[in-house]
Amino acid sequence: MKKQKLKLIAGPCVIESEKIVFETANELKNICSSLDIDLIFKSSFDKANRSSNKSFRGPGIEKGLKILEKVKKEFELKILTDVHESNQAEQIADVVDVIQIPAFLCRQTDLLLASLKAIEDTDKKINIKKGQFLAPWDMEQVVNKFKNSGVKLGSDKVWLTERGTTFGYNNLVVDFRGIPILKSFGFPVIFDATHSVQQPGGNGLTSGGQREFVAPLARAALAVGVDGIFMEVHPDPDNALSDGPNMVPLNLLKNLLIQLISIKESLGNNLASSKINGA
Repeated sequence: MKKQKLKLIAGPCVIESEKIVFETANELKNICSSLDIDLIFKSSFDKANRSSNKSFRGPGIEKGLKILEKVKKEFELKILTDVHESNQAEQIADVVDVIQIPAFLCRQTDLLLASLKAIEDTDKKINIKKGQFLAPWDMEQVVNKFKNSGVKLGSDKVWLTERGTTFGYNNLVVDFRGIPILKSFGFPVIFDATHSVQQPGGNGLTSGGQREFVAPLARAALAVGVDGIFMEVHPDPDNALSDGPNMVPLNLLKNLLIQLISIKESLGNNLASSKINGA
């Protein structure tokens, strides 16, 4: 059986500048090439759901997509970014390899179907973040919107991402039972290790976070059998313009990835596709 690489979606939360994006992409490519990891570079051109309208949102779709297109060509990387409105889907699909549906928008039918239409007849993907307000089994209805539109099970066209569930005020918790439940719907499952430790609105004008828990949660997710890890990273998270408290410093990433690969290899390639059977 062919060895299945670890899939990693990683990059800065938002495009702060071309310099930071290029610096991060270069380091990520070097790390992932040395570890034989399947890297998808991630950054957002707009953070439309910031806690405050005074917070930095990003360069916007026109400038942001140009920067991501440069990253794609310069570093020969696959690209993921968020879509916020239905009328953005086609423009985004022209550049990226994976269109991401933000967690708050995961039930927006028009947005889901516009994104699907934008990538039909291509090998591009849609990654849907599970809403913080949803139980894992509620995502079946989201999945059905794609199945009813002709997406076949096991097509790898749609990915589902676990990113924690609202647990009281300004707090999230990860219920790892959700991962096999999501996998039972027939599509690959990603674990978002950095947004799962976010504290939404925890700092008043911005969200807080507990990045010290990223590593243990990521290790646990690999042990449970996710198909990939989502992790926002930054050269200097403490001075980042968005989600700094839960992003991983670039200089600490390689050691964590080595741990994750070790867990994945120790479990073998069969766990990720196993059925829920109590084993």
